[in-house]
Amino acid sequence: MPLWWWLVDSLLFVVVLLVLLVVGLLVRGRLLARSGGAFDMSVTRGADARAQGWMHGLAVYGETELRWFRTFSLSWRPRYRFTRGDVQVDGRREPVGDEVHAIHPGHLIVGTKHSSGVQQFAMSPNALTGLLSWLESSPPGQRVNNVL
Repeated sequence: MPLWWWLVDSLLFVVVLLVLLVVGLLVRGRLLARSGGAFDMSVTRGADARAQGWMHGLAVYGETELRWFRTFSLSWRPRYRFTRGDVQVDGRREPVGDEVHAIHPGHLIVGTKHSSGVQQFAMSPNALTGLLSWLESSPPGQRVNNVL
């Protein structure tokens, strides 16, 4: 078999793998979103207004925690878990500078304190309203740490 056949076969194999990867990402995202209470949310561990460090993801509400999954990952385990009583929300702002291009259009940036090291969330205004409502609706006796 000539060398160029091996190259064509190898290229075809790589293309098939890439298509399977994209299909896997799409199926995973759809199945996570079907569980209900899912919205787009980006996170960063940095506290300053820079584009570097932002990660796109999907946040899914649970009964007592908000689970955050990276968009470009095949893992079924959340990257971060934000327990309702341990999340402190502090202020909101519009993205500035290069941040405008690092997060989804129309998203607001919210400062947060959490043991995971995540210091900022970026989400739509409607998702922020839902998050604040979810945090405030904790069962009696649990502390609520949202300040806006």
